[in-house]
Amino acid sequence: LLGNARSCGIFFALVVVIIVFQILTGGRLLNPNNVVALFQQNAYVLIAAIGMLMVIIATHIDLSVGSVVAFIGGVGALAMKNWGLNWFLAIVLMIVIGLAIGAWHGFWVAYVGVPGFVTTLGGMLIFRGLATVVAGESIPVSDPTFRAISKDYLPNVLGFWGDFSSNAIIVGVVAIVLVIWMQLHKRNNAIKNGLPVQPMSFVVLKLVIAVAAIAYVTYLLACSGNATQGGIPIVMLIIGVLIGVYWFALNRTVYGRNVYAVGGNRKAAILSGIDTKATDFKIFLNMGFLTSIAAVITLSRLASATAQTGMEFEMDAIAACFIGGTAVTGGIGTIPGAMVGALIMGVLNQGLSIMGVDAAWVKTIKGLVVIAAVAYDLVSKRKKG
Repeated sequence: LLGNARSCGIFFALVVVIIVFQILTGGRLLNPNNVVALFQQNAYVLIAAIGMLMVIIATHIDLSVGSVVAFIGGVGALAMKNWGLNWFLAIVLMIVIGLAIGAWHGFWVAYVGVPGFVTTLGGMLIFRGLATVVAGESIPVSDPTFRAISKDYLPNVLGFWGDFSSNAIIVGVVAIVLVIWMQLHKRNNAIKNGLPVQPMSFVVLKLVIAVAAIAYVTYLLACSGNATQGGIPIVMLIIGVLIGVYWFALNRTVYGRNVYAVGGNRKAAILSGIDTKATDFKIFLNMGFLTSIAAVITLSRLASATAQTGMEFEMDAIAACFIGGTAVTGGIGTIPGAMVGALIMGVLNQGLSIMGVDAAWVKTIKGLVVIAAVAYDLVSKRKKG
């Protein structure tokens, strides 16, 4: 996130948006429980954006996310209510279905050659129709353990330290240490390899800003225990694990390098020996898996499944990627950038909701933000050219 000027600009945009809505909402946006709600209510965007990022980097698109979330959620609710499956087996079933749908899309895109836009447009219609068949009427979910996934917190094993959640403080300290170590380690490696490095003063400035931001979020999460059971929401742990795993996969594995290579220049990737078909197939398989996780969290939060669940989820995920600096033409994009884009979308939703802005205007504002982000990306490239 703090690696270059562009990503710093995205981070700065997030800070500006937060400050603006903090002022417009009279200080309510950063109320501890509203911060927790920001992650709980926008978890689907953060998770879907990880998969959408890889899809867009490889020059594809996935328009079926919302419909797939509705279908998978409907099957999961039906399994728990009518088939007698416990919450764990229901989650396993939902993930298996997500993988199967990802494989379905991947087959048509990778091995038949149907464009991702067309394949997932068809998927959007197919799975919205199947969602209507499965969950034509609302299917309630009463299992308390399943519902706890989206609304409960990690247990405070060490209890509360005064009025503060112990696990929030511990996680915050670990995050600060990790950020400092990663930045210094990256700079030292660059020096050893004779690569250009940023001035130490600039690195220190970035670290001060990052540490201050993490410390403040830690404080808000720790304070959330005053009004609730407190600390780190379960969904935040799920999101954190997924971000870590997929960041590593994209930046430290052969598969991740293949994804960027395919998106950057498909013909060159083929000539260099990369199996582009297998890469495309795995991209959509990952998208199916992450969509199933989003479906689990959405069903847990809503506590019921309907055919209308997930409307425009794919648009939020696509918008998060573009706002976060993912190139429209593919080949460029980062998970931290997509996460910042998702948070900007989440703050817009949360802030405008607190202000009581009509849903129609919320969509209008989000649409303008997406156009502005893509226009900025294109203008920046032209200037470089």
